[in-house]
Amino acid sequence: MGNPLRNHSSRRPQVSVEFKRNTRLRVRPGNSMPIASRLKFHWADAISKTEWRTYKRAIEALRKANIPFLLGGGFALATFTGRFRDTKDMDFYVLPRARSEAIAALKRAGFSDYFKTRPYDRKWIYRSVRSGVIVDIIWSMANRRAKVDQIWLDNARSVLVRGEELKVVPTEEFLWCKLYILQRDHCDWTDIFNVIYSCGNQVNWVHLIKRLDEDVPLLKAALMVYTWLCPGRASELPARLWVQLGMAKPKLVANPVLRKHVRFLDSRAWFAALQPANIKLQV
Repeated sequence: MGNPLRNHSSRRPQVSVEFKRNTRLRVRPGNSMPIASRLKFHWADAISKTEWRTYKRAIEALRKANIPFLLGGGFALATFTGRFRDTKDMDFYVLPRARSEAIAALKRAGFSDYFKTRPYDRKWIYRSVRSGVIVDIIWSMANRRAKVDQIWLDNARSVLVRGEELKVVPTEEFLWCKLYILQRDHCDWTDIFNVIYSCGNQVNWVHLIKRLDEDVPLLKAALMVYTWLCPGRASELPARLWVQLGMAKPKLVANPVLRKHVRFLDSRAWFAALQPANIKLQV
């Protein structure tokens, strides 16, 4: 077993998007709201009206079927960081036992299986499509390392998007999933760095380390790269985190972010802290 440690200005009407505490949920100590939760921001303006109509249809279908679900993917990233990127879909995380019912609910709402257009691995995800807009039902990590469990639902927060109150995948589970996505043609570590920069001090690192178990070296590697990118910001993370991981705490430096290192990884606009508020992330 591993270490058991514990937007922009615009002439268009802007849509207010804000976190909403759910006092009925039991939140573990140290697992507080991300920094962005205390702000009002307008990343939801980046979602086209056509896409939102389809997304809302899927939301209503799952609610009508009384299926608990969590918002993940690019929408969760926007919730944590206050920044949006073009996303090809909306991800809903459900308990494994609810997947068949969730799939049936989407079919009743006019969604069809995307497998007919492009085959995919059905052992962890169901990809549905309507009017060219994709909605995913996910119940497991793609690598089968873990499945969605009740802890995801218990620790979820609520976010208000265009009048829709939606629960979001917990930050810790979001990072847990992203750490394994390091493929040749697809890497999600840029999401990890953006989330840690935005709300690293609000992450329940104890919980994440317990989740990772023997895979803690992945977290250590990500934090090493993050320190290389953002030495000043990394030094602000909890001292106990570095002790728990057996790593040296980064030295306090004046420069929070090294721009040239950010560009070394990708020349596109991927790092939220260096981009204007009205620019969507490109990675």
